[in-house]
Amino acid sequence: MSTFSRRDFIKYSASLLAVASVSTLVTGCAASFSQAQLSHVTFDVGVASGDATQDAVILWTRAIPQRDDVSTVTVGWQLARDAAFNNVVRSGYVSTSADKDFTLKIDVQQLEAGQRYYYRFIAANNTTVVGQTRTLAASGLAPLTLAVFSCSNYPAGHFNVYREAAKQSHIDAVIHLGDYLYEYAADGYASENAVQLGRTLAADNAHEILSLTDYRKRYALYRSDRALQQLHAAVPWYLVWDDHEITNDTWHSGAENHQIATEGDFFARRAAAVQAYYEWLPIRPPMGDSSIQIYRSFHFGELMSLHLLDTRLIARDQQLEYKNYFDAKTGEFAAQQFQTDLLAERQLLGKTQLDWLTSQLRQSEAKWQVLGQQVLMAKMLVPAELLRERDLTAIPTKLTALAHAKQRIMQAQQQGVTPDTQDVARLAQKMPYNLDAWDGYPRQREQLYAAAKALNKPLVVLAGDTHNAWHSVLTDQQGSIVGVEFATPSVSSPGMEKYLKLAPEQAPAVAAVFSMLIDDLQWCNLHQRGFMQLRISADNIQCEWQFIDTILTENYQQVGQHQAQFSA
Repeated sequence: MSTFSRRDFIKYSASLLAVASVSTLVTGCAASFSQAQLSHVTFDVGVASGDATQDAVILWTRAIPQRDDVSTVTVGWQLARDAAFNNVVRSGYVSTSADKDFTLKIDVQQLEAGQRYYYRFIAANNTTVVGQTRTLAASGLAPLTLAVFSCSNYPAGHFNVYREAAKQSHIDAVIHLGDYLYEYAADGYASENAVQLGRTLAADNAHEILSLTDYRKRYALYRSDRALQQLHAAVPWYLVWDDHEITNDTWHSGAENHQIATEGDFFARRAAAVQAYYEWLPIRPPMGDSSIQIYRSFHFGELMSLHLLDTRLIARDQQLEYKNYFDAKTGEFAAQQFQTDLLAERQLLGKTQLDWLTSQLRQSEAKWQVLGQQVLMAKMLVPAELLRERDLTAIPTKLTALAHAKQRIMQAQQQGVTPDTQDVARLAQKMPYNLDAWDGYPRQREQLYAAAKALNKPLVVLAGDTHNAWHSVLTDQQGSIVGVEFATPSVSSPGMEKYLKLAPEQAPAVAAVFSMLIDDLQWCNLHQRGFMQLRISADNIQCEWQFIDTILTENYQQVGQHQAQFSA
């Protein structure tokens, strides 16, 4: 029996997540670093910034000693108003060690609001690339452009989506909704092209990652990607994890892809994963007894409040699975038991986080309330017969038949005649297609909707996880619209086109049928990789999905866009 408890995890993590905070103005030009105090290092993965507020920002890099017998290194850093560093406003020394995998981060404080800054790190033998960052506006309704990403799988293909965003100088910040990396072994998920693409896992990290060393090496591989480095250096990032930063389908006390018998204690694995996450990403780490409390808010003047949520580690009850409700002998589905379990008091955010979010919504004076979280919140209810189909390649044919049935019903209604009862029956029986999403936790979803409605705060929900692009309205159980959901496609992980074996020319028609059959779904794209660009103004939020044609070569083209708008 494991002796590594959840409380042990919290104490263990909190002791390892220190970050240097700097609030002192420089008194001279930072070119005067003492060479005697600087180490000889390699800056192997570039620079990054994140969690910018009105007066602070996290700066990040990794500094590898050039000698194997060195365990601690010291480098200098500078923050300036100009890219030439003629107007340096902060500078100093910072040290790191093998205990932190030679990563380092600085929480630079007492900065000016709404200001663009440039930063770099300096060693005895070289200097990093120059990164750009910016603090948030203290007030006002100045427009913003945000890029939203999810699900970047290194063996699956090139990170062309990051490169495309890095080209666009008008982007103010990045929101990453999780699955920044994947935990699988070299022969695991979406790895069939890895050798051909030259994107294999290192020999000493080719197994499923479990230990702190494993997770650190996997981050080092991902951060070696030049496109990812370019986007990290270009703008500040706001990140939150999903499941693959730990392991597939994580919930508060376990995961689908964790077997205690062969992989050990889940909480020990989770502790390792969370420590590596905070070491390697430009996020302000939680402290004390809230070391897995990643949820937090950022306020962009009076324009937008961004609330980043956790739907994985803190409170998520174990996911329901349809397979557990089928009788092994008769094949009959235990519909009543499933309905009882589905509507039970099951947690996704948990009461503490929901209360915190409600308080944040109440206190915010911003025009827009944006929730950055992982899984689809909108109701994705599909005809039940689709879920009974074991052969996924037969789904497109069934979808077409169901679309024809709905068209016949609509025609009958327009003509004032009774629709065919069989058509009506086929479409009346609907069930959620993904129980890992909010559809598997409808009671807590209604609690969130009720809180937002009571405060008269329409929600703008961002989601990732599915690898496909979705635009849906959010409706409560009374049918009232409480907001909108924009879901981003993946950077490189395959989407529904792989599972349904859709040809590129077939996918748009199948996507159109999904939009016809799912009541709250307005539009979807089931087969292309890309990202979302949000243009936020006082009048509306415009979401533009941008797609690329390939991840199988670094020579790619942008191949399409789709736009939607939300006004409140």
